[in-house]
Amino acid sequence: MALDLVILGPPGAGKGTQAERLARTRGIEKISTGDVLRKVVHAGTEVGRRAQSIMDRGELVSDDMMIEIVRERLHRPDVAGGFVLDGFPRTVAQASALDAIMRGRAPLIVIDILVPEPELVRRLSSRLVCDDPQHGSRCGGHLVHRADDNADVVRERLKVYHAQTRPLVDYYRARPTFRSVNGAQPPDRVAPDISAVIEEMGSSAVWPRCDEGV
Repeated sequence: MALDLVILGPPGAGKGTQAERLARTRGIEKISTGDVLRKVVHAGTEVGRRAQSIMDRGELVSDDMMIEIVRERLHRPDVAGGFVLDGFPRTVAQASALDAIMRGRAPLIVIDILVPEPELVRRLSSRLVCDDPQHGSRCGGHLVHRADDNADVVRERLKVYHAQTRPLVDYYRARPTFRSVNGAQPPDRVAPDISAVIEEMGSSAVWPRCDEGV
């Protein structure tokens, strides 16, 4: 059975870190919507050209376009054995569309990483990134603070998260494949907690398939 996962949580919760670990340890594809969007733009596909035009105007890519991009990505053969989604869905509309995309597959395991807001502000306000966007923090380059990582901007980002994305938790909460984990720990302690809930759900009751309703 394919292992299909969604990682939820506010900015600074460690979603990307845990998604990378899960992909590596479980042998599944990590799908970051930011990465996918950059790739379709770089590839010059029709949807990529439309996305580039929207971003060039300084606008946000719409739900419909992100759904189209994710639908295409999830229909590729390399995700037949499973995937972990980081950054999608961000809205209830996207979550509903994802349910439709997933028809015929095993149900999503949805993991919400919980971190108190003061800890999120501390993490994000002290975060350093490489000043060369083509490289990461391990490249040996110069590390700088992101412009959107000062405390006031971080709090505003968290407000947006609670207003727009937090309703996803209510959307998924009643499902037998939803769990929350304590993210206010070092990543090396969060990872086994996530693995434990995956194993727990995998060995529990038989789940309905996505085409049987949720």
